[in-house]
Amino acid sequence: MKDDKLGLKKTGRYNVSGLVEAQYERGSRGRVLRNLLGIKRKRQMDDAEVEALRRAVDTLLHCYHKNHRFNASDVREMHRVWLGEIYEWAGNYRNVNVSKGEFPFAAARQVPMLMEEFERGALTEHTPCNFKSRERVVTALAEVHTELILIHPFREGNGRVARILATLMANQVGLSLLDFEPLEGRQRPEYLVAVAAGLDHNYEPMEEIFRRVIERTLRCQP
Repeated sequence: MKDDKLGLKKTGRYNVSGLVEAQYERGSRGRVLRNLLGIKRKRQMDDAEVEALRRAVDTLLHCYHKNHRFNASDVREMHRVWLGEIYEWAGNYRNVNVSKGEFPFAAARQVPMLMEEFERGALTEHTPCNFKSRERVVTALAEVHTELILIHPFREGNGRVARILATLMANQVGLSLLDFEPLEGRQRPEYLVAVAAGLDHNYEPMEEIFRRVIERTLRCQP
């Protein structure tokens, strides 16, 4: 299966403020975060993260039943299972502020509080995601995904953790691995606009994207 179909490919580093020098692997020219494997080359790190993500998804699919209500600790565990052998801070909320281009995500000091609100709000309302209506599933996936991306709780891997969570939620309603290609390539700008719309609690653009994700998934599902 292609990496882009699973949403495994990395879509670019973030700009960060804070102790930047202490967070990059020496000799990596500021392209690879300090890691437990001593990797200095970006392509090698990308490959390591992709392979770890494949293993993590397979593991996590067997950890949660269809009636499980996800919480903030589960999200941290997803991050730890994926990156725990690569970064010592895996599973911990970030301590640096991050932005992508001119788009700032939540300040690091607000992340714990925002994740508690995320648990009480979107996760409580939309999980377990074993709804009868496909539109209800679309609504759940879109809101949970958008809100988690806006919080951006981790130093690295937020988009892919959000996709892991979406995959686990979809699994609760019997869907196979979600096909995330509608979030990539030429459709990437549309996805970023949908994320930004979430700042105003407008989830309709993301709902349209997840309709396409589910449609592509069902076409490929045996």
